[in-house]
Amino acid sequence: MATVRAVDLLILGLGNVLLGDDGLGAAAVARLERGYQLPCGVRVVDGGTLGLALLGLLAEARHVILLDAIRDGGPPGTLVRLTGDDVAPAVRDRLSPHQAGVADLLDAARLSDCYPSSVTLLGLVPERIELELARSAAVEARLEDLVRATVREAQSLGYAFRAQSGAADGDGAGGIARTLGL
Repeated sequence: MATVRAVDLLILGLGNVLLGDDGLGAAAVARLERGYQLPCGVRVVDGGTLGLALLGLLAEARHVILLDAIRDGGPPGTLVRLTGDDVAPAVRDRLSPHQAGVADLLDAARLSDCYPSSVTLLGLVPERIELELARSAAVEARLEDLVRATVREAQSLGYAFRAQSGAADGDGAGGIARTLGL
């Protein structure tokens, strides 16, 4: 029996905003939602560190783009893109402290026969993952590049994003969102 997919594309930001560069997934999805009109069939979610609690969302999606900090050996701020069979080993070995939850999430989706048709992991190499609200300068400088890479990845899957007119970095962000750089 085929799995019914309610969402064509799920863009899922991962990480902990209280751990510096690990919060880049949340910042990227916030900027994506603020800066672009989402095409029909696309859902953007800040999944934080919820791990297995995200299984229902993953099961509904035909395609998934995960956004996270990825330890890759490159200099901080380096853009990393992994697809297909490269994603699962990367979430086990190269993500931040919540990696066990992401690995468990993907394993559970595979075992439940609800693994998406495609999974792409996009992210930046972190400089620091430690208790602090601010992201490093190296990651902050490349965050918009990650957002643009996400839009290009979605477009390669057939989902055309349009930039919001007049959307400037930081528009509408206030309070805690401004503090966290969202």
